This record gives sequence, C-alpha cells and structure tokens, in this order.
Amino acid sequence: MTDQGRYRLETKLVQAGRDAARFEGAVNPPIHRATTLIIPDADDLYGTQKKTYALEGMAVQEALRRALIAIEGGDDAILAPSGLAACTLALLTVAKAGGELLVSDSVYGPTRRFCDTTLKAFGVHTCYFSPDLGEGIAALLHDKTCGVFLESPGSLTFEILDTPAIVAAARTRGVPVIADNTWSAGVYFKPFEHGVDLSVQALTKYQAGHADAFMGAVLAAAPEWTRRARDMHKNLGLHASPDDAYMTLRGLRSLMVRLDRQSASAITIARWLEQRPEVAFVLHPGLPSHPDHTLWKRDFSGASGVFAFALQREHGGNVHAMLEGFALFSMGFSWGGFESLIVPTSDNLRRTAAPRRDDRPLLRLSIGLEHPDDLIADLDAGFARLRA
Repeated sequence: MTDQGRYRLETKLVQAGRDAARFEGAVNPPIHRATTLIIPDADDLYGTQKKTYALEGMAVQEALRRALIAIEGGDDAILAPSGLAACTLALLTVAKAGGELLVSDSVYGPTRRFCDTTLKAFGVHTCYFSPDLGEGIAALLHDKTCGVFLESPGSLTFEILDTPAIVAAARTRGVPVIADNTWSAGVYFKPFEHGVDLSVQALTKYQAGHADAFMGAVLAAAPEWTRRARDMHKNLGLHASPDDAYMTLRGLRSLMVRLDRQSASAITIARWLEQRPEVAFVLHPGLPSHPDHTLWKRDFSGASGVFAFALQREHGGNVHAMLEGFALFSMGFSWGGFESLIVPTSDNLRRTAAPRRDDRPLLRLSIGLEHPDDLIADLDAGFARLRA
C-alpha cells in the first residue's frame, strides 16, 4: 500500500484501496460472495476483534472503504446498501427517544419521509429549519436536540447552507452534525474540514457512475463516531453487496474524469439556459446569479452536474410535451450517471419551515457525458415543443 497523503486526488482515486501484494498481484480486489467464515480457533468464536461473519464485508468492501477515506478524509467509512440506507443509518446513530433532530427544510424527500414516519414512531421529533438560517440555528438548539442534519446544496432547490456557522452553533451545545455530501461526491466539499461529525454519501450516484449499482456510505470524523455508526450498522443487520461494492469501486477510478466533464458541461448548459426567454431563473450554485453563490465560492472547490431551472409561468401547460419528446434527456429519479436526466420537481417539493416563494414549474437536470452542444440542441427542441 502506498502513502496516499502525498498524492493529488486524481492519483488517490486510482491508487486507493489497492493491495496487489495481498491479492496475488491482481490490480482489483477479489469479490467474496460469502456468508459463513470458517473459524479454526474456538477462542475466536466469541468476544474477538477478528471478523467472524461476512456480513461485516470482505476484501472488496474494505478496499472501497479505504478509497472513500482517501478521497474525503475522516476516520473510517461504513458501507450501506443504498444512499437512503446511509442517510437513515446516520440519523439512527444520533437519534434518541424523546429527542429532537434539526433537519434542513431542503432535505432529500426520502430522508424527510423517514424522519416524519419511522423516527416519529420511535419518539424522535423532527424540526425543519430554513436552509438560509446559518448561525441563527442557535435559537433552535436545546437540551433535547440530539443532532443536526444538513444537505448542501439541497438536491431539488440547490440552497447552499452555511455549514461552518451551523457547526459552530451546534458545538456550543455538544450537538453532532451530519451532512449529506452526495452532490459534491466527496470531492468539491470536505465536511470534516468544517467540523461535521458524520458525512453521508449516496455512492449510487457519481461514485458508481453507471446506473447499475446501489451503494451508500457514512464516513465518520473520529473513532468514537466510527464506533457508534458501526454498532448501529451491526444492530440493523445492514450489508453492502460485494458485487455492488466492486462496481462502485470500479466506477470510482474514473470519477474525476467524469466529474470534470459533467461539471464543465453543466455550467455551459446553465449559462445557455439563463439566456432563454422560456426560463425564469437557473439554480446552479456556480452561477453568480445564484442566491448562495458567495457561500459556494467560500466552501466548495467546484460544482457537480446537477442543477435546476424554472420555466416562465405562461409555458407551464406544455411541460409534458417538452419532457416526453427529448431524444437525449430521459426522465428518471437518479443522477450522477453517464446519462443525462430531466425531471419535473415542483410536485415533489415539501417545505414546512418556510413556504416556497415561487410556484413556477421547476425542472432538475443531471448532465451526463454526452457532448454539451448535443444536449443544448435537445433542450432547444424541447423549448420549441413547449412554445407550441
């Protein structure tokens, strides 16, 4: 194993988690489709630190964990079978019966659903706060606050949260902070450098990158959080498939090549959309027009390929004709893969801390690896259908 700390990110992505000496010279780790592990020493059956069941993961899961730490930092990574499973694992790690979680109002829909149903049934209250609250979150913290959950940017409306200010306020009360860092792929934002305790990744998106594997991870800033998250993981009986772990690790090797291309294409398309008469506004944190552009410039080193735009209200009646006629953009509820996707999101928005101020139709784009000029032509044809 090489010393990863001296390399740049692109090199880490290629090298991290590899151990040719351990695996008979193989570049990639083996896939163990295993459940039972044979234990020859009776003293190792109980109360040992040694691995006794394959539910904990084998070589390929270990390699993926090491690679994730090399990219984002932290003490360790705990793998989950999906991005949502990673979100719920992190929440359960900090949740307490009778306690209250503070959750950004722009959070991923299934995360909100888990808070409003499962956690509520277990006696955990969720208080949603406005994404622009920043240091004002101090007023919401109290003795029963057991955690703060952030998603920056929000994956539908793309608000950038003032993470350092929120973390500073939480620290004064000893409250842990969780950040869903999926949008940045662990590349463009480093949560542990800003004091976050647990970072969540939906590895299904950019890391796997090929729309063919589910995977998630919770990364811990310190050993105590690793222990707590791992204990919860074990109690829930979660398991990351070795085949999906292998696919995610394979996708990870080309992450920066894909992410650079998708990021560049997205900003090109976002700027083009800003000039269209059919478009009311574009929500891309990398654009100066974005309300939180200054925060993004301060805390992020780049932007991924996912953003949104709103249509002028007079074109709302023809959205279906626009969406159903694309040649390149497909409708689908994931993002971060090699393929470009578009989905209407207005009907999926839920806000309780502050009402949405604009009801114009909102569309989310995930830009893939197609040439941006071809994607722009596809959008241009879609606008023609919209005007028809």
